[in-house]
Amino acid sequence: MQKAELIAKSPMRVLEKSIEGGLSSGNIGVIASRKGVGKTSVLVQMAIDKLLQGKKVIHVSFSPNTTHVFDWYENIFGEVAKKRGLEHVDEVKDELIHNRVVMNFSQTAIKTEQVLGSLRHMLVEGGFKAETLIIDGFSFVKSSPAELEKFRAFAQEMGVEIWYSATLPVEEPLVGKDNIPPMLKDYLISVAVLIVLEPKAEYIHFNVVKHHDKLNPEDIKIKLDPKTLLIADV
Repeated sequence: MQKAELIAKSPMRVLEKSIEGGLSSGNIGVIASRKGVGKTSVLVQMAIDKLLQGKKVIHVSFSPNTTHVFDWYENIFGEVAKKRGLEHVDEVKDELIHNRVVMNFSQTAIKTEQVLGSLRHMLVEGGFKAETLIIDGFSFVKSSPAELEKFRAFAQEMGVEIWYSATLPVEEPLVGKDNIPPMLKDYLISVAVLIVLEPKAEYIHFNVVKHHDKLNPEDIKIKLDPKTLLIADV
């Protein structure tokens, strides 16, 4: 399979269609679930889809060790390339690496303004014109809606889209009666797209809680394979 065909047949096209063409610049999206369900895998697959299109991505990790981030990209790309029979794998892989930057921060040791300053430097002074920022390992419990709003303002200023992962606490319901995770309720005003990953018997369900101005829209026809953690059409 050629790269162009891989892009065209990606389940990301189904996701984009379901959320009015995608997240788009200036907006924040959140992939939420319990720990270990597949948030990082989904974010990495989103990033790889952008990279395959020749777009640049900055992956921001708030985890103490970034080794796992590189492993995710290596493993997910390898699985996708193998499953789809991608041609010129090494050449494509080199292109992806060239267009990706991984940055690491400590949420407790550095202020939001410093993080945004470093990202601005990379985007502007560094000339790395990324369209998508992936933010993984960020604790919403240790943050506040005001801090997320700073990131949204930054996204609008820089013309980028930002996808977060959010780990939902086990001591709370996955979602409330309104279908919104209790931990994220106060953040929702700053979030354009919110997707909750819900484990089912044989797959992991994409529950779109919000996309742009719509709450609880129609179900999308994609799922996460619990074994490979790859996104697939239903």
